[in-house]
Amino acid sequence: MAGGGRRKRRRLHLSRIYSYTCGKSSFQQDHSNIGGPGFSRVVYCNEPDSPAAERRNYAGNYVRSTKYTVASFFPKSLFEQFRRVANFYFLVTGFLSLTDLSPYGAVSALLPLALVITVTMVKDGIEDWHRKQQDIEVNKRKVKVHDGDGIFRQDEWRNLRVGDVVRVEKDEFFPADLLLLSSSYEDSICYVETMNLDGETNLKVKQGLDATSSLLNEDSDFREFRGVVRCEDPNVNLYMFVGSLELGEERFPLSIQQILLRDSKLRNTEYVYGAVVFTGHDTKVIQNSTDPPSKRSRIERKMDKIIYLMFGLIVLMSFVGSIIFGVETRQDKLKNGRTERWYLKPDDATVFFDPERAPKAAIYHFVTAVMLYGYFIPISLYVSIEMVKVLQSVFINRDIHMYYEETDKPAQARTSNLNEELGMVDTILSDKTGTLTCNSMEFIKCSIAGTAYGRGITEVERAMAVRSGGSPLVDEDLDVDVDKSGPKVKGFNFEDERVMNGNWVRQPQAAVLQKFFRLLAVCHTAIPETDEETGNVSYEAESPDEAAFVVAARELGFEFFNRTQNEISFRELDLVTRENVERVYKLLNVLEFNSSRKRMSVIVRDDDGRLLLLSKGADNVMFERLAKNGRQFEAKTQEHVNQYADAGLRTLILAYREVDENEYIEFNKSFNEAKSSVSEDREALIDDITDKMERDLILLGATAVEDKLQNGVPECIDKLAQAGIKIWVLTGDKMETAINIGLFSSRFASSLLRQEMKQIIINLETPHIKSLEKSGIKDEIELAYRESVVKQIEEGRALLDASGASSEAFALIIDGKSLTYALEEEIKKTFLDLATGCASVICCRSSPKQKALVTRLVKSGTGKTTLAIGDGANDVGMLQEADIGVGISGVEGMQAVMSSDIAIAQFRYLERLLLVHGHWCYSRISSMICYFFYKNITFGVTIFLYEAYTSFSAQPAYNDWFLSLFNVFFSSLPVIALGVFDQDVSARFCYKFPLLYQEGVQNILFSWKRIIGWMFNGLISALAIFFLCKESLKHQLFDPNGKTAGWEVLGGTMYTCIVWVVNLQMALSISYFTWVQHIVIWGSIALWYIFLMIYGAMSPSFSTDAYMVFLEALAPAPSYWLTTLFVMIFALIPYFIYKSVQMRFFPVYHQMIQWIRYEGHSNDPEFVEMVRQRSIRPTTVGYTARRAASVRREDRFYDQIHKDLVAF
Repeated sequence: MAGGGRRKRRRLHLSRIYSYTCGKSSFQQDHSNIGGPGFSRVVYCNEPDSPAAERRNYAGNYVRSTKYTVASFFPKSLFEQFRRVANFYFLVTGFLSLTDLSPYGAVSALLPLALVITVTMVKDGIEDWHRKQQDIEVNKRKVKVHDGDGIFRQDEWRNLRVGDVVRVEKDEFFPADLLLLSSSYEDSICYVETMNLDGETNLKVKQGLDATSSLLNEDSDFREFRGVVRCEDPNVNLYMFVGSLELGEERFPLSIQQILLRDSKLRNTEYVYGAVVFTGHDTKVIQNSTDPPSKRSRIERKMDKIIYLMFGLIVLMSFVGSIIFGVETRQDKLKNGRTERWYLKPDDATVFFDPERAPKAAIYHFVTAVMLYGYFIPISLYVSIEMVKVLQSVFINRDIHMYYEETDKPAQARTSNLNEELGMVDTILSDKTGTLTCNSMEFIKCSIAGTAYGRGITEVERAMAVRSGGSPLVDEDLDVDVDKSGPKVKGFNFEDERVMNGNWVRQPQAAVLQKFFRLLAVCHTAIPETDEETGNVSYEAESPDEAAFVVAARELGFEFFNRTQNEISFRELDLVTRENVERVYKLLNVLEFNSSRKRMSVIVRDDDGRLLLLSKGADNVMFERLAKNGRQFEAKTQEHVNQYADAGLRTLILAYREVDENEYIEFNKSFNEAKSSVSEDREALIDDITDKMERDLILLGATAVEDKLQNGVPECIDKLAQAGIKIWVLTGDKMETAINIGLFSSRFASSLLRQEMKQIIINLETPHIKSLEKSGIKDEIELAYRESVVKQIEEGRALLDASGASSEAFALIIDGKSLTYALEEEIKKTFLDLATGCASVICCRSSPKQKALVTRLVKSGTGKTTLAIGDGANDVGMLQEADIGVGISGVEGMQAVMSSDIAIAQFRYLERLLLVHGHWCYSRISSMICYFFYKNITFGVTIFLYEAYTSFSAQPAYNDWFLSLFNVFFSSLPVIALGVFDQDVSARFCYKFPLLYQEGVQNILFSWKRIIGWMFNGLISALAIFFLCKESLKHQLFDPNGKTAGWEVLGGTMYTCIVWVVNLQMALSISYFTWVQHIVIWGSIALWYIFLMIYGAMSPSFSTDAYMVFLEALAPAPSYWLTTLFVMIFALIPYFIYKSVQMRFFPVYHQMIQWIRYEGHSNDPEFVEMVRQRSIRPTTVGYTARRAASVRREDRFYDQIHKDLVAF
């Protein structure tokens, strides 16, 4: 045959692993939904050229991720640029410069604007070109496409059409969303890696329909193949598909199990055949790649307000100047045959300076003045900030201290728009599992038949032992030598001689233990992989928990080693013969786990022919499903589960029951009907049927797995708390687990809670609520829930109010059910007031939606910057809702990372990201913007003063090109260097003095006080420059020929002074000099002189009034150099005096640290500790705060003893 050999004679039937049912499905009334709204897609398999297919006109398979096309680049990019109000203003003034109203030449006005816009467009174009290159690479990938007569030829992905049949080889990516028709395996299964979709590295199993796999075995079989797929329209749901396949007169239901998604990869399978269902932008992966919500930093929004303020100032100045100009013009009457201002040549003017038309002249002057005063707005501000932020992001990405070598993952700033926000975070909202913890589970304890097993010690237990002298979960009566060298097997840290090495058969409840271990070995969806050389069995599991359970069963003697479509095989120690035997259970159904069910079950037939339902799930779900005769060990198991939760462990309840044959037949029939349903509520139907089956269970016991904290988490939380950042934990764990992970600490846990903290716990576990729940009256229960939550919140507020100004710390812990009501519109404000008054907040059993709602509440309610951090798909809403979303590239996949603004590999890197990079970026951007407005006010005020000096005649103080190039060449590079390289304090001192971070949280460095202070500094500099230059050149002979200084000499001298002053001001402002700063500061000054000489040497028709002004007028005159020197000194003295007084007597926190470094106290432990203590607050969290609280308690204790002794 062409293109492929006979398929492997291997039978590995796996459809039941990921589906609920077996057997042939039938269509009931739900099939009528196909063809209706949302289910209108029709695919003619192997007939893409048929008239019916062509009439559908579906999207092609060409994928474009670029922002622009060749046709749209210029209009769209220009629109993006001129959406910015400053750029639009300069565009308007640029066009006005083409009229007679312009105070300067059109070229000199339009060229700088064109340069700034061009630089930004080039940057956007380069970024988009990189995306274009990626698109070209993807679209030109090759795949084998059926070309008729059973022949498959190579073709590019972009040429695929809906209905094409393709052959995908091993380790190739799927070019579109395909319907799996058959594979190299006999039962049409294939292994798929979905890392590009969700980041998960474990393999998924897909399986085609028997109807197609039995017909299509090789290339030639497709010669006559025809089929029609009717299915849902394109949508974003990666985990659901509703459709049907028509083959002749027969119809077969389709699910996501038969769909191979674009960008996933074929693994461990030689080849598959598939029909193209969705192409290009209709594929599910592209449907999911929507742009994240647009986020702008607070500083950027405030910068817009400053620009509006400057616009208002320009309009005001222009208005006042125009009135004065109009009055002066009206009074400019003829005297002795000429006007008083004859030098303005009113006779040559059509409108300006005509006393007879003074009102009209004033209006025209207003337009001219608005153009002239435009230099108050820095034209290069936006492009400079963009360049700086991109370079800052490069430094973040390349920081070796945030590189995780184990997974080869550096930090990744996915957007540069929010760099400065990293230095302003007030509240962190964090997931727990996989974010604070490793999400690498270890089976460590279990409770079976009311007996606790497992000698392992958790991190929380170690901390508890330090306090109480022993662990409540370790039987001290038994002399057990526990191996503390760490787990020898990944996922297994269990040690107990009573059940290890087959000793479980000697236990009194050996039969229950056998059922418990069998359930671990059978109730799962893991796939075994046997090493052909060593014979060792490893497992591909959907979650770390499941892998840990299967490994634990294997290590305890129940080794799962093979799975087929309808069988599970495992080895165990026979309870009677005490010999290893192989058992084969027939796998009838797998009832999958999901977040709403909180459990998973399998229905199997054992080798004795009995039907068994084996189930495992969360305790709050499983205990209510136990039969009356199945609760024998409930009390002890519940006690052990609570103890495991106290030890910070994750628990699951294991239970089973025997199923009657007739009951199963009825269940299977209903289940098949629900499964074959093609309506939108299919999942709800399935859940309802499975809920009825998973009842009357018999309790076996509970498992406990440990998810260790990531390295450095306690230290990171401690530093962030010292920095004054509030930390909220939003987790799906039990309340006891979350509390104890946060409570028992020192270095062993997260230290989110302190022992002496008063805990405000809000839950719905009161006896009154429980009695109402048993009554089943829904309305009364809802009302009671709401009233209880409101009452508990109000009681918590009363506790906070009663504590007053004391140093007493509170922690708020609330469960998911209570949170539902706390987030209601009329309650959430009170809840937020309570939460923000507490030192720690932990939300337990939180759903993804609740995480997002809490984040939105904190962001909008406090008005402060929020940062959300998580690692799983359930954290996406939270990350997108927060001001900054940080994704952890961990075990749970890449969906959080793909939705984040910044990605890091470990939670501990958040410390450096915020305290170092965040503070630096905030400090740099704040200083950069303040300096931009300082230098432009200095420049603009001299223009205004000169125009006022010339009776508001719209006469510019400087040459046209001097005006245009000030922001572009002579003052922009130093400010960019400041934004990229400056450090007010080093990274070492950022760690040593975490309170420094509060400068950003309180926005000290970009407050209106500081902004206006810099503007006032610019005003002082401008006044000094203008008046000193004017007065020094006013009445003296400027050159040996006896000429006095003219307009061009005064303008050249003032401009020189401005270039010197603003660049020296930059030198005074910089805290951390590098060779780059030296080059750009002194280079900008040198560039001015070079430009002045070159420009002045050009033809007078081009250089106009600047012709030879430097070489012939300025340079030879000593007064020019003396004036420049004295103006520099007088202009900078006010800032120098102010800064000296502030540094000495009123230093802000970073200036205090600079003094410590300057005076050599940085190595003085006592002095450093004294300064650092300012950052430790009584209500903070972390082990440093715990030590401080302990010291305070000891001090109070000794004070009390002293008072008692005195009284005695």
